[in-house]
Amino acid sequence: MQKVCVVGAGWAGLAAAVRATDAGHSVTVLEAKRTLGGRARTLAQDVTPVLPDGTHTRLDNGQHILIGAYRETLDLMRLVGLDPARLLLRLPLRLQFPDGSGLALADRPAPWNMLAAVLGARGWGLRDKWSLLGALRRWQKAGFQCSPAATVAELCVGIHPQVMDSFIHPLCVAALNTPAQQASGQVFLTVLRDTLKAVPGAPWAAAGLEPGAAARPLAGTDLLLPMVDLSTLFPDAAATWIQAHGGTVRLGARASAPRWTAGVWHVGEEEFDAVIWATSAPHAVQALEAYAGEAPKNLALHLQRWLRPAKALAFEAIATVYAHSEGLALPAPMLALASSPLAPAQFVFDRGQLGGPPGLMAFVASACTGTHEAIEAQVLVQAQSQLAPLLGGKPLLPVQTVVEKRATLACTPALHRPTQRIAPGLLACGDYLYTPYPSTIEGAVRSGLMAALALDEPDGFSWKS
Repeated sequence: MQKVCVVGAGWAGLAAAVRATDAGHSVTVLEAKRTLGGRARTLAQDVTPVLPDGTHTRLDNGQHILIGAYRETLDLMRLVGLDPARLLLRLPLRLQFPDGSGLALADRPAPWNMLAAVLGARGWGLRDKWSLLGALRRWQKAGFQCSPAATVAELCVGIHPQVMDSFIHPLCVAALNTPAQQASGQVFLTVLRDTLKAVPGAPWAAAGLEPGAAARPLAGTDLLLPMVDLSTLFPDAAATWIQAHGGTVRLGARASAPRWTAGVWHVGEEEFDAVIWATSAPHAVQALEAYAGEAPKNLALHLQRWLRPAKALAFEAIATVYAHSEGLALPAPMLALASSPLAPAQFVFDRGQLGGPPGLMAFVASACTGTHEAIEAQVLVQAQSQLAPLLGGKPLLPVQTVVEKRATLACTPALHRPTQRIAPGLLACGDYLYTPYPSTIEGAVRSGLMAALALDEPDGFSWKS
């Protein structure tokens, strides 16, 4: 058994802490904020907004979705006593627009669901459909592999513009939070491969289905939309589970950089056998760089080696604009929107269909630029235009806009990511580290689980290296 400190209580840090506790280690989690969840959390009570009708509601720092391919996340939820089928609304993948055009997967087994969806896509001509089916076939024959230097746009040469605009571009920005012209083709293919394949034996209660849908095994392509706030979805239950199994979780506990002395790591005044640094990449760089200048020479070499790629990472912003209109209800819990530089939102979610107040919408603008005020104004104009038939002349009033300036890694081709092991007994975890995936909840969870497993493996480091 080791005494382990996990710095950061986002999804990666909590995944590491749960798995390390489950393996028998003594775990202490330190979180600087007063809320759990990191960049997928519920906003603190003191920023709870009031709807136009005077109703108080809890909002998240952004609208997140899961998919059926997130097997490790779903398994971890079950481990801490949660039932994903009660907390998540399962829907076949849909990238449909307010006018009904676009692609919606049929409620049937893979790969027939994708084939039926493409052939039945509204607004696409026969040549449009064949261009996508041909690309899917090419990618499958290549084992979903491509040149590390290829972008998604280069990967999709030959796919017709209508399909690019209504399927590839929204799918790319939703999955990678990076525009297709800059996004990594290989990471896109990896996500597509894992999404399209079946999820064998994955349990899912009929209660998690949309009304009228027949019970069937979970598919990798299924959308899983949270019906509760993000803290309830996993972080709060994880912290409760850790403490019930002998661990410690401290909120409002800002950790100083770890320091190594005489064979043990020090975080503040406490000693630990190992430290898992689970903050965002910029915070990790800030803490470790401060210590690298005064660390023993052999340790400083390890720190500098890890810091070089970490400092070179670039990030993308995500904005979520919450707005309300009395009586507004979308034809589905989630719709795609036509986006452009002046109309930055790619999706809108009907929070009233996801356990929230009726009429509350969440507009998501991924890879966005501009000020908080400018993004909000642009999204409201875009919404009034594209949802005009549904609004029926009623105003859409802003409730709250949240901009996460460094929400995700800029997932570009041939990206060199830092390693999980920093130095002997010092590991990192976070969505920016899990190489096969972009910055997603599943990537964060997998990185945390890998960090916990690494505690029991030889680290391969030498203090002399």
